[in-house]
Amino acid sequence: MSKKENKELENERLKNNEIENKKLENENSENNENTIEIKNLVKEYKMFKSKKDRLLETVFPAYQKHDVFRAMDGLNLEVKKGEVLGVLGKNGAGKSTLLKMITGVVTPTSGEIKVKGKISSLLELGAAFNSELTGIENIYQHGQIMGLTNEEIEERKQDIIDFADIGEHLYQPVKTYSSGMFARLAFACAINVDPDILIVDEVLSVGDMAFQLKCFKKFEQFKKKGKTILFVTHSINDVLRNCTRTIIIESGKKIFDGSVKDGVEKYKKMIVGINPEETKETKEMQEESKIKDKKQFKNSLYNPEELWKTRFNENPNLINYGNGAAEVIDYGMFDLEDNFCMMIENDKEIVLKSKVLFHKNVKDPIFTMTLKDFKGLEICGTNTVIEKIITGEFKKGDIAITEFRVMFPVAPGKYTLSFSCTHFNNRGELEVLNRKYDALLVEVMSVKEMVGLLKINPEVTVTKIPGAEDII
Repeated sequence: MSKKENKELENERLKNNEIENKKLENENSENNENTIEIKNLVKEYKMFKSKKDRLLETVFPAYQKHDVFRAMDGLNLEVKKGEVLGVLGKNGAGKSTLLKMITGVVTPTSGEIKVKGKISSLLELGAAFNSELTGIENIYQHGQIMGLTNEEIEERKQDIIDFADIGEHLYQPVKTYSSGMFARLAFACAINVDPDILIVDEVLSVGDMAFQLKCFKKFEQFKKKGKTILFVTHSINDVLRNCTRTIIIESGKKIFDGSVKDGVEKYKKMIVGINPEETKETKEMQEESKIKDKKQFKNSLYNPEELWKTRFNENPNLINYGNGAAEVIDYGMFDLEDNFCMMIENDKEIVLKSKVLFHKNVKDPIFTMTLKDFKGLEICGTNTVIEKIITGEFKKGDIAITEFRVMFPVAPGKYTLSFSCTHFNNRGELEVLNRKYDALLVEVMSVKEMVGLLKINPEVTVTKIPGAEDII
């Protein structure tokens, strides 16, 4: 090959590389592009003590007799293309208000919302339906409201009909539908418009189990296509399974924005009434109590050199919180002969032990254990309430040793074990005395290959029928 040909090939190669680099740059810029930008978002509602005050203020604007409720308080948020954002918060935190403002259903009092792309919202299913029209007529009406042309509606119509699967009811007035049929049709209309942004608010559980499975499969398709999804739910497992990022809203303010696992753990603390920002102070108080109790308990129950957990792979970044009334001081895994068990075989029983030291008097404490995967998803677990065990009263200075004899028929892999002590106070509210989440890092082994998440023990029979071709 001549020098001239070599030079031409080299130039061609450099040109191709330049084209590929530009493609990669464009793809990266698209993925980093914000599809939703929210700046200093505020939503206020007027609160009147009586209808009279409302009427007077309407007629005489100078007559100001209302209080102001701020449902959204200066929230800032950016959501990138392809993100699945889980929005967590207690009831009344402002989650639905946020989604309604993004979709344009509610107008902000102040602030700015920028949205790039077509939005489909699964908020109030069927809000655009006319109850006097038939299902098929509502399909056309919904499509027009979503900005689709008649040709686009025709293209999607059969997909919507197949997805809703309500048979001949499709040609009857919507007002004659059961709530289940109404939800199925509304969901089918909302999900089949191929949006750039999908907003979901507690509606993936509409209809029967078969339809729910269809909904989740469609949801998975949207994720694989790189759609931007805002996902509001009270199901922590759904957030862990589906989301790539989490925010927590409280009283209209964003108090957390980060990884799914960290967000879920913080939300769990909020549910039981613990302020995550105070856990550092609580931990210091527990450390002080631990020093005092070490002097009091010099036997093997609390000898740091003989703790079970020192024999295992303890997580240095375990999540530790509670009100300090009790403390999970030790935990470990044992075989049925009480030997330390360093690894879990998914076809053998083991014994999990936890040791809890009480710093205050506690009546009927609840002792728990949980197995989680490395994404933070709770695989299984139990506690003394579920097992109907009455634990009785423990006084300050008492130690409780709880043994859980269990088998974990799960897929081979790495997991975490968590232990905790809680109880219900006099008002019937759950109080966390101490939780040690993700305390031990453990590995599960399997003596045979398996498919999926759970190990099964089937009896399989294969029967040979010779000459079946002649019979057929």
